[in-house]
Amino acid sequence: MTKHLGGAVIPTGFDVPVEPLRRAAHFTGEPGCIAEARAFASQFLEQLRTEWCATADGRAAGDLLLVVSELVTNAERHSNGPYILELEGTDSSVTVCVYDSSSALPRPYPRDPERVGRHGLEIVYALASEVTAERVPVGKRVRARYVLSP
Repeated sequence: MTKHLGGAVIPTGFDVPVEPLRRAAHFTGEPGCIAEARAFASQFLEQLRTEWCATADGRAAGDLLLVVSELVTNAERHSNGPYILELEGTDSSVTVCVYDSSSALPRPYPRDPERVGRHGLEIVYALASEVTAERVPVGKRVRARYVLSP
């Protein structure tokens, strides 16, 4: 937006594109990393609320932390080595990306309430508006977009 004052053009700063909030963390896969990843995501969400005025109620925060937990748990279980959690957010959504060293893409199992375990990706698909997995030079990237307010 530009204001005109007595013939002078005064830029107000609102016409400048705003970059989403981005944060990334590296985890070794040692015990406690999943809890650390959840804490990292929780701090990110608080910063998003403060800087972007994101409206994430308790349920949205819980759902987002569940998506983070499931994706980093999968990275920890199915890769040989560390993984990276990358978060990107605006006032309306958060994208969770997890990079790990395994090139094997995750595959969702059909719904089966009798199956014990292996429901993580099913949970992510249920909560996220979009889920993608692709091979990258370091292994793979699993990306889930979570909408904070419908």
